[in-house]
Amino acid sequence: MKQLTVLFLVRGNQVLLAMKKRGFGAGRWNGVGGKVEPGETIEQAVIRECEEEIEVTPNDCKKVAEITFHEQHNGTLDTLNVHVFICESWEGKPVETEEMAPQWFAKDSLPLKEMWADDPYWLPQVITGKLLRCEFWLDENDQVSKQEVQEVENL
Repeated sequence: MKQLTVLFLVRGNQVLLAMKKRGFGAGRWNGVGGKVEPGETIEQAVIRECEEEIEVTPNDCKKVAEITFHEQHNGTLDTLNVHVFICESWEGKPVETEEMAPQWFAKDSLPLKEMWADDPYWLPQVITGKLLRCEFWLDENDQVSKQEVQEVENL
């Protein structure tokens, strides 16, 4: 099972999303993150991806969700395990790179129609402090065919 990370910077009532400019997920708003490389911890991966994608070094990342995705890509079922983090402290200023264009949004005005189809089920909850374990089944059009979202005490 592939291990991935996603990180959302939060300041007050705002959350930083980034428009993916190329590759998988292009044209969608999301947090920053990506694959955990061989020999790398999940925490190292989330920091590296944030530095690569928006040139910010996050401090004190808090894990807020674990999400398992069962996806269809070109007729092949793929299972992904995504570790979701929130960070309220970082070094540097988010900047646009070749891969991502960051923008701040009010927590209550997320561009959910321009995000992944699963995001409305869990993202509003984790940015307000809930801890979640989720499982999503996505069809060949990246639409949610089945979902399980559970609030937990700890991860």
